[in-house]
Amino acid sequence: MNTYQQQIDEYIEANKDQLVRHIQEVVKIESVIGNEKKMQEYMERIYEEIGLEVKEVIPDYRKLTAHEAFVDSGISFENRKNIIGLYKGKGDGKSLTLHGHVDVVSPNPLEKWTKSPWDGEIEGTKLYGRGSADMKAGLISNWFALKTLVDLGIQLQGTVQLHSVIEEEAGGGGGALACLEDGYVTDGFISTEPHNLNVTVAHAGIMYFRVKVVGKTAHAGLAHEGVNAIGKMYKIYHALEELGRKRAKEIQFDLFNKGSGQSVHLNPGTLHAGDWVSNVAGHAVLECRIGFIPGEDRNSIKKLIYETIARVANEDEWLKENVPKIEWFGWSTEPWYQDPKHEFVASFLQTASTILGEKVEIIGRASGNDARFTQYYNKPGICFGPTGGNIHGPDEFVELDSVVKVTKVLANYIIEWTSLHNTVNRKQEQYESTSS
Repeated sequence: MNTYQQQIDEYIEANKDQLVRHIQEVVKIESVIGNEKKMQEYMERIYEEIGLEVKEVIPDYRKLTAHEAFVDSGISFENRKNIIGLYKGKGDGKSLTLHGHVDVVSPNPLEKWTKSPWDGEIEGTKLYGRGSADMKAGLISNWFALKTLVDLGIQLQGTVQLHSVIEEEAGGGGGALACLEDGYVTDGFISTEPHNLNVTVAHAGIMYFRVKVVGKTAHAGLAHEGVNAIGKMYKIYHALEELGRKRAKEIQFDLFNKGSGQSVHLNPGTLHAGDWVSNVAGHAVLECRIGFIPGEDRNSIKKLIYETIARVANEDEWLKENVPKIEWFGWSTEPWYQDPKHEFVASFLQTASTILGEKVEIIGRASGNDARFTQYYNKPGICFGPTGGNIHGPDEFVELDSVVKVTKVLANYIIEWTSLHNTVNRKQEQYESTSS
């Protein structure tokens, strides 16, 4: 262990209660997507506390909609902002972004929780609460890693940016993309999403779509005179379910299987139909999410969905005359794949493996994250974050021991990437020789 590694280890071990306290504090802030203001004020304050120059990025809807990666969340950008904390290095070292999002999904249904989603309760080594894993622990780890170096007086040669962004959960258009479009681009990008101390270099393409079916309304006492849209929609539902099963068997991408257990998914997420129990349902709306792998694209996926639903309609007399409508909305992203042989990835793997004392794995995910935006700026990006569970579900938690480990890895890598690039190059060569 070299001098700065030992200093970092000792500082974080001595101050990890402070790290945990800040995670508890941010979990208590109810920053459900669209309501991030208080959380961003908190992040702005702690960035200023360690001497960072703070910048605000207000999303510009008109500008962002022109970008091919923009996802429209449907939520107004009014009174919403991204916060950037800048540490300006003393030399010409490489720059680095540590990225996290403040928005969380709703904790509903609350009755399914055994802990409060907003208390940050600790039981054993687990800290519970909505957003504890996804991803407030990682967001605070980013800050605490840089705070460690500031407090230790370790001078960095390159610039470090801490990004605290909004609306990752709804596609990142007004968050990560807005920051990058505003010029906050660096030589490397790490998002500390909860990825179980693995390095994620790929995620699935994701698209949302809805199917609308009309029926023929009638009084329930004369239901034989109507056409129930619910029954017609179920024909489409079953066809999509079958398509999902078929794709799960046939479409394979090793990194997604490794990280998520299955490469692709087709998930019917919501179904709404009818407007009165004594009426034959005159309409039905099914909303779905479909995932796809590198090598597939949005156009081919759209064609697949159109063909599947058209086949159902052609086999049903009513649907043949009353063609189902398909609408694409919300998430619409191409797959992301970061070359794992890039020096940024290879050097990070070496640092992380050294600090953790074990080989760190490369994986992909069938879910999405903000690191995908780096591909549009020809910059490398990865995800690396703590271990958690029940993400987006009741009793979400993060493993605090893993948060400490992440923070140590980040603090060491900040130095190595921004200040000791020759060392990074040597470590990459060593890593490649041992991996071959």
